[in-house]
Amino acid sequence: MDEKEALRVGAAVRRQRRSLGLTLAVVATRSGLSVPFLSQIENERARPSARSLDRVAEALETTTARLRAAADSARAVEVVRADEGDGVRRVVRGRHQLSALEFTGELDLGREFQHRNDEVMYVVHGAVEVEAEGQAYRLEQGDTLFLSGGVRHRWRATVPGTRLLVVAVAEHIDATFDPRR
Repeated sequence: MDEKEALRVGAAVRRQRRSLGLTLAVVATRSGLSVPFLSQIENERARPSARSLDRVAEALETTTARLRAAADSARAVEVVRADEGDGVRRVVRGRHQLSALEFTGELDLGREFQHRNDEVMYVVHGAVEVEAEGQAYRLEQGDTLFLSGGVRHRWRATVPGTRLLVVAVAEHIDATFDPRR
């Protein structure tokens, strides 16, 4: 494992540990590694050997390959050009913690949505009408609407050429609030 990869693995280890609701002490017990060493890995101050990373992965109920794949996406930099897409454009490509879509034009998808994670709608240009929790909201250029996970909603553009940016915690991420954590 080279130094750049080792540094990226720290963030992936931390995300996986937190997603399982585990403390460093629990991971230390499961892996047989010390809390200070695990902390150094997560904070990118230590480079784990292949064997140590295997032990950490097993303690985190995953594989080394998955940690490395998560690490690769942890430090991604990618440009999406404005002319990509036709009516709907992915602003963030790939499998990341955020999902972002831009809708352009007079779209009326005619259906209701319900996502498990939070999302934000931002009107870049034009106007949209959103129905959420039985209430209608008219959003105009520059307006933002926040929807917590689980809120049923539908929307439609009400002005020609409307551009709506929707940013959400990706569906594969469990970002639901658990008061026990």
